[in-house]
Amino acid sequence: MQITLVKKILADGSLCAKCKDVEQKLKENDQERYLDNVLIADERDPESAGMQLAQKLQVNRAPFFVVEEEGKEPEVYTVYFKFAKEVLKRLS
Repeated sequence: MQITLVKKILADGSLCAKCKDVEQKLKENDQERYLDNVLIADERDPESAGMQLAQKLQVNRAPFFVVEEEGKEPEVYTVYFKFAKEVLKRLS
């Protein structure tokens, strides 16, 4: 299983508020260790890795998680609590 977190950098260069909240929850619950990749969707750079992945997966909310398992389509989670319940709970 491969887990990617995509966080958004706003046009003014700051991290989006929801991204900060999710990042804090991941730290508090010692869940950062389950992340394989962290990508940045930078509003100032449409070519940034996070923006490209969001476009490819047709996701327009941040942060979001992409869970990839061999032989399955990638699953996208835009809600931290659902992601934690359905994915992280299996890993801990």
